[in-house]
Amino acid sequence: MSLPAVLLLAPLPEFLLQPLRQVCTCHDYFHAADPAALLAEVGPEIRAIAMGGGSLAPISLLQQLPALEILSVFGVGYDGVPLAYCQERGLRVTNTPDVLTDDVADIAMALVLMTSRRLGEAERFARAGQWPQGSFPLAHALRGKRAGIVGLGRIGKAIAQRLSAHGLSISYYGRHAQAVDYRFEPNLHALAAEVDFLIVACPGGEGTRHLIDASVLAALGASGTLINIARGSIVDEVALISALEQGTIRTAGLDVFENEPHLPPALCQHEKVVLLPHLGSGTHEARLAMAQLCVGNLAAHFAGQPLLTPVI
Repeated sequence: MSLPAVLLLAPLPEFLLQPLRQVCTCHDYFHAADPAALLAEVGPEIRAIAMGGGSLAPISLLQQLPALEILSVFGVGYDGVPLAYCQERGLRVTNTPDVLTDDVADIAMALVLMTSRRLGEAERFARAGQWPQGSFPLAHALRGKRAGIVGLGRIGKAIAQRLSAHGLSISYYGRHAQAVDYRFEPNLHALAAEVDFLIVACPGGEGTRHLIDASVLAALGASGTLINIARGSIVDEVALISALEQGTIRTAGLDVFENEPHLPPALCQHEKVVLLPHLGSGTHEARLAMAQLCVGNLAAHFAGQPLLTPVI
């Protein structure tokens, strides 16, 4: 009996591909020299898609896969999946939540520390041998500062716990108030205006595209810092660059970008901005657990068992 065919829409790591090949026959659409020819050959037999959290599964592609049953996302974000279309067609969608929550939250906390204490600048200062010429300039303490979290989901809550331990007060913005100890603020601009750190932790997608725009950055103000560990699309990058250059906000700590891996030179040249190459879930432990969930969901589906982490 042949294994079910799966289409790969992203450059997936070998520690995911190896167990995936044990339960599926893999067809690499992402690396195909002629994707159209590959679809013409295997499209009718494709029953599953495996993709990254930042990759796209356009409707135009899904329509060419008549046997498709499930999309398994290697990541917590699934904004590249057309959920409404999948629901209408009866396609299942899974992701890999929880297992990367702590690692992403750690990066958010690291960005808060790096921007407030100017740690990236200080490290470069020490390496360049500038210390003998004088001490590094003073930075800002965290205790007593205020943080606003945009999106209090699993990762948002984990970030809030870390910030609280460092002495920050927490408010949050989202679709609705939750049964938590943190203060809910239903107006994003009001939240930005009252905090020192605005931390983006909400899902990406068209519903949140450029949610953080010029007006929100203006509300955050000259003593404010923007932190983004969610999706680059949520922040209007042109407006952010302008806000940094004009001193509308103090600085930013970014792990995600609108057109990654390509970063705007204006961000790279800004000395006080902290830039990371999308490291949120970038640990051996998190990625291995994500791979196990990604494959486990597919294996469960083809065995007729309940999905481990269904989205729909």
